[in-house]
Amino acid sequence: MKHTYILKLFTVAMALSLAMIGCNTLVIAARAEDGFDMLVSPEQRKAELMARYGENKPITDDNYDKSLAVKCVNGTFVGQRADDIIAYKGIPYVGAQPVGEYRWKAPVEYTEDDGVYEAYYNGKAPCQRESVDESASLYMQGEDCLYLNIWKADDAGAGKKPVMVWIHGGAFEQGGTVDPAYDCHNLVKENPDVIVASIEYRVGVFGFFHLSHLPDGADYPDAQNLGLMDQMMALKWIHENIAGFGGDPDNVTIFGESAGGASVTLLPLVEGSHEYFHRVIAQSGSPVFTRSTEEAIACTDEVMELLGCKTVADLQKVEIKDLIATSGVLELRVWAERDGSFLPEDPYEAYASGAAKDIDLLQGCNKDEMGYFIFGFGLDLYNDWAAGRLEKKLSQLTDEEKVLVEEYMETARDVSAEYSSTSRLFDQITFIAPLFRLSENQTMAGGKSYTYFFTPESDIPLVRSGHAVELASVFDNHEFVRPFDETFSRTLRKMWVQFAKTGDPSLSADISPDGTEKVWPLYDLENRPVMIFDEDNIHAEKESERGIIDWDRTYFLTGYYCI
Repeated sequence: MKHTYILKLFTVAMALSLAMIGCNTLVIAARAEDGFDMLVSPEQRKAELMARYGENKPITDDNYDKSLAVKCVNGTFVGQRADDIIAYKGIPYVGAQPVGEYRWKAPVEYTEDDGVYEAYYNGKAPCQRESVDESASLYMQGEDCLYLNIWKADDAGAGKKPVMVWIHGGAFEQGGTVDPAYDCHNLVKENPDVIVASIEYRVGVFGFFHLSHLPDGADYPDAQNLGLMDQMMALKWIHENIAGFGGDPDNVTIFGESAGGASVTLLPLVEGSHEYFHRVIAQSGSPVFTRSTEEAIACTDEVMELLGCKTVADLQKVEIKDLIATSGVLELRVWAERDGSFLPEDPYEAYASGAAKDIDLLQGCNKDEMGYFIFGFGLDLYNDWAAGRLEKKLSQLTDEEKVLVEEYMETARDVSAEYSSTSRLFDQITFIAPLFRLSENQTMAGGKSYTYFFTPESDIPLVRSGHAVELASVFDNHEFVRPFDETFSRTLRKMWVQFAKTGDPSLSADISPDGTEKVWPLYDLENRPVMIFDEDNIHAEKESERGIIDWDRTYFLTGYYCI
């Protein structure tokens, strides 16, 4: 195998640092503060985690609690009750799992099944590199990973409820619904008037790997966007089955963070998708997390060369662990593909042309997104990575554009040795500029967009208000990170739920956790209002008052996407 030594160094670095955009890497710091043994091996951590889980089995007799059973098209699923919340975990949403002949093929639609099955445990996490934190990567993995989970309050007869469907992040490379950060028990317990689901999908080279250009690639026309196709199939299953759980199939909101945020902004552009959901909440993710067909092919060819493969048939013979390890060379380049068929070649133009104008949009990002990556890499490794990434990005620009970027970096706000002007530029390129471009385009087309900016800072060194710090507030899961102010977090959750219920996240005084009205104005092209999530003061501002984006010197960079 070529470049083996370099590849091993790269794989180790990635496993110990970044690897999981949008997942719970912050766990490492929190566990260290609590005396967690940082030297414990992944094998030991996996054993600890696996002790908590089991495998769903068929129920072959009549000895089960009928009040916990829901009949669906592809079976009757029996959940478990705790604290008056019923959880249904590990429900398959496909007719055949993507293994063997179905690897790199579109998801197989589920079929009718009269069987009865346990829905007690999460399905397998998708195949991915392992990390030392308590994440999906340490749970049992497999290509047979296409399952979903549902949480509902135990209040039969309460009528049809709005449905919220969570799509996890992980750079389209890692993550999973089994991550404790994404458990929806607390969210539903506090808000029993909604039903919440989470869905699994293929990641990495199993979910986003262009193959059709290879000599025998004609049989794999969808391989570049299989992860998104999985999400669509899960949403179809929810649409056709959620009524049995008490949910309203005509009032579904999809929400996600990072790659999950990108997913929920891309899915409205997929033909036929609007039948399955009506609102979108995108946290720190946008269509900027995509790549062109040419870039996708280059990524595939890079992995093929390292493996010494020429065809898909060659790839099929490679051990899964070797395929995953080698694909680590792609670092943050495993994105969905703007292939011109499943996804438009220009997602922003699609928004501007009204492709999603009937979908209500709520989206935003955090003040110091790159703090997550500074912490995850470690400062020295991060600086090396950032310097290489900056050089590559500048090489894509015209001379005039380079001058604008250099001018921005000279005046970037709040920089330090730990949080450099390069980090501020990456905040703009990757999160802030795409956020505003999406709001601008959606509004321009006559659609609704509510825009936010999240500012509370973690107490973990270097992270600040970094990528994913808002997740603890969204899910009310504070086991691993410092909880933000309780009323602040409850207000954020209530706004998310209110948006899912009505399409407007504003809160009247009678439902606002602090008893005061919270008016969240629609984005408009003149005032550009943004809801500022300051920990002690959630309020609306004109973007110009906060100066969140540099319209002249960074907004144009959205045209270059992330790769």
